[in-house]
Amino acid sequence: MIRICMVGTGYVGLVSGACMADFGHTVTCVDINAERIESLRKGGIPFYEPGLDRLVLKNVDGQLLFFTTELAEGMKDADVVFIAVQTPMSPSGEADLQFVMKVGEEIGSLLDDHKVIVTKSTVPVGTNRQLRKVIQGQIKHDVTFDMASNPEFLREGSSIEDFMRPDRVVIGVESDHAEELLRELYRPLFLLDTPIVKTGIETAELIKYASNSFLAVKISFINEMAALAETVGADVSHVAKAMGLDKRIGPKFLHAGLGFGGSCLPKDTNAIVHIANSHDHDMSVVRAAIAVNAALPERALAKAERLTGGLQGKTVAMLGLAFKPNTDDIRSSATLPLVDGLKKLGCTVRAHDPAAMENFKFFHPDLVYTDSPYAACEGAEITILATEWNLYRQLDLDRVKSVMTGNAFLDCRNVYDRPHLERFGFKYDCFGRAAHISEVS
Repeated sequence: MIRICMVGTGYVGLVSGACMADFGHTVTCVDINAERIESLRKGGIPFYEPGLDRLVLKNVDGQLLFFTTELAEGMKDADVVFIAVQTPMSPSGEADLQFVMKVGEEIGSLLDDHKVIVTKSTVPVGTNRQLRKVIQGQIKHDVTFDMASNPEFLREGSSIEDFMRPDRVVIGVESDHAEELLRELYRPLFLLDTPIVKTGIETAELIKYASNSFLAVKISFINEMAALAETVGADVSHVAKAMGLDKRIGPKFLHAGLGFGGSCLPKDTNAIVHIANSHDHDMSVVRAAIAVNAALPERALAKAERLTGGLQGKTVAMLGLAFKPNTDDIRSSATLPLVDGLKKLGCTVRAHDPAAMENFKFFHPDLVYTDSPYAACEGAEITILATEWNLYRQLDLDRVKSVMTGNAFLDCRNVYDRPHLERFGFKYDCFGRAAHISEVS
């Protein structure tokens, strides 16, 4: 059993801490937000993630998972300290490391015996070197410590499965002790033959950015293909399926639509461009992927304009607000700029999302938020399906049509197919499946 201090109870810290406790380790999660810590002690989860509430409660009850606002309490007797605080994107596009460095200062001031200090947050190459200096500058006792990098690869909506059954675990280390400790921490995964990729620290820092940037490029590529498919009369879903059967390419992240969002891909693609620029390199492929992704909400707006013959002053039903299903995260959600565009046209937006409405209200408090997708569609001249929640995959289309005043349906996630929607009397459009708009009256 390893004694772990997890600094940060955001998405990465809480999921990682709960899963490590489920491995049988003792984990103390630390956060400066006293209200959040008190809620966590009672089983409250600060964000939506399927299954996380049960996992936290199980390990709190099992005396393996603890929560505190005091870093000194978390570090006491800990073998390893994970830093899992946020690294948001600054206005320039680079990662903002102020929270990481502030934690480093406090760790240094409290360090009184040897510990392994591990960055779990996504940080630019060179951060661990910088962090080591910050910690050393605050040490008050004659102690040593090891630094390590252990980047996370968690997808929102399926993070517990991703942690418990990962494709790989990356550990960037410079000492045998740090390597042995991290290998022991992840030993339960050996039964699954999970590859443990041992690298240097700089390599581990870069792997996370390289992985997310590649996924972003893949998503933007299929969206470029979708635009071409519409022009030449092809079906991008068939193109993607055939491409994905090539083992060199694979089927994942080849879904045309509104592109990528959330807390990782937008932030990490911008960060790697900034990292490269600071070393006189031009990440032209990644920059192109960012540009393609940024244009997709405007493309959706243009499709909605064509479907309705003009959106000015019309009522729009928006189904889905989160950047993807099974999360309440709206960070960099394509729905945010899409709603901005609709409001500039004087549209009334009636919205529904199973989990993200409260978060969305922070940016758009003036929408009409409803308790069901059918209520959202009432009086709408167009329905826009923006997030592919399972709830929206099996809509009662007769009911949707009956409560709408119009008959336009824009499927931004290619959930339905044109003939099916046309049978219900809808004008239908999607991303990459045809070069025309049906004329159903």
